[in-house]
Amino acid sequence: MMRTRLYRNGTLKLENFPVQDISEYIGDPESTVWLDVHDPDSTAFETIVEEFGLHALAVEDARNEHQRPKLDRYRTHLFLSAYAVCPDPDPDSAAFSVGEVAAFITPNALITIRKGAHCDMERVVQRWDNAPELAEHGVGFLLHGLLDYLVDSHFQAVQLLDERIEALEDLLFEDGPEQIQQVQRTSYELRKSLVKLRRVVLPMREVVNSLLRRDVQLVDEALMPYYQDVYDHVLRATEWTESLRDLVSTVMETNLTVQGNRMNMIMKKVTSWAAIIAVPTAVTGFYGQNVPYPGFGTQTGFWASTIIMIALSGLLYVAFKRRDWV
Repeated sequence: MMRTRLYRNGTLKLENFPVQDISEYIGDPESTVWLDVHDPDSTAFETIVEEFGLHALAVEDARNEHQRPKLDRYRTHLFLSAYAVCPDPDPDSAAFSVGEVAAFITPNALITIRKGAHCDMERVVQRWDNAPELAEHGVGFLLHGLLDYLVDSHFQAVQLLDERIEALEDLLFEDGPEQIQQVQRTSYELRKSLVKLRRVVLPMREVVNSLLRRDVQLVDEALMPYYQDVYDHVLRATEWTESLRDLVSTVMETNLTVQGNRMNMIMKKVTSWAAIIAVPTAVTGFYGQNVPYPGFGTQTGFWASTIIMIALSGLLYVAFKRRDWV
């Protein structure tokens, strides 16, 4: 699937025109072309290379999956690799999916290559249509809309993970085997998701910072505040991701500490009851000897042993109860 747009002097002139017509417009310095390709095959890549004259290494990176988010500079164009993040709609799940996006950036054209179904380009187009006054800035305007969507998806994913960590904290001090298992399982899922998200979010700081450099000559003075705003969102998402990683580690350590404290309390109570039970065992064992003792063979000995067991057991119970051991 391919989608095209043509801007001329800041005005949208054509949409969804044939890809073969791109060569008629890219030579016009007053025109800006956008080409979007979803899950391209070899033929589509050959068409793109033929129309725009892209570098072979950049095309190879666009073909291969699981690229690191980056911005590469070539003589005639830039190559951008980034990811859109789509959290799992299940409120009990901490997982999310990513959609890989590759973009070729030329002086008057933006070519986006999408893989998978997790990058909603309609939301990018909506950003462009909501700011027609910026369209006169050409490729910089188009790239800003794309980056703004990608970074916002990162930010929303981090925010959602933060909410799920807060819900996990509420379960941390609740008793019950189901709550304990849920805390352990969710903590592991959150830590795994944050590690995956960190690989996507952290490199974007370097990507956006590189675009802000004046020697790139892509962002003019009018667009600089908009790119600075995107960069601010990248920094916030990065710092938030790092803090959530620390928070999940703290939750996991606290969970282990709580479980250890509960185990200590259980052992303390079991030991206290064992001490109480040991008293009648010792007394009956003593009175069960095969040698004479005071009260041997009389009811007095029976009542004496019974009173000793009850008194000592009661004394131990009261002492342990005061110390909250039983």
